[in-house]
Amino acid sequence: MATTTTKHHRSEGVRAAAGGLTAFACVMLIMCGILDIFRGIMAIADDEVFINTRNYVFKFDLTSWGWIHLGLGAVAVAVGIGLAMRTTWARVMGVGIAALLIIANFLSIPYYPFWSLSLIALYAFIIWGLCVVEPDTEY
Repeated sequence: MATTTTKHHRSEGVRAAAGGLTAFACVMLIMCGILDIFRGIMAIADDEVFINTRNYVFKFDLTSWGWIHLGLGAVAVAVGIGLAMRTTWARVMGVGIAALLIIANFLSIPYYPFWSLSLIALYAFIIWGLCVVEPDTEY
């Protein structure tokens, strides 16, 4: 009898932790999406904020990078709001948009290195938070 109670109690603790991870991923996805929107606006409005690099394989015009980050950031905010409403599509899209934003930030490392590396780490935590939690967990 005590084993069942302990097992049930542990399950509740694990559920609470899992719900916290999902809430963390939701808030971080919204925040990081907003940061990418700001990054996009900076690149579109004023190219001189960024470092100009020569001979970069994935070289785009900085305005193009700005539009890419602006669009992906807006989608990330929308998906984060979907996560807050506990929709299943948002969990799947959250992993997908975070993965796309990791790639976009990796490709734009030469233009703004510290910001790119910081956002790569945050998006990796978001993917981790969304993948380790069971979809039916309350948060």
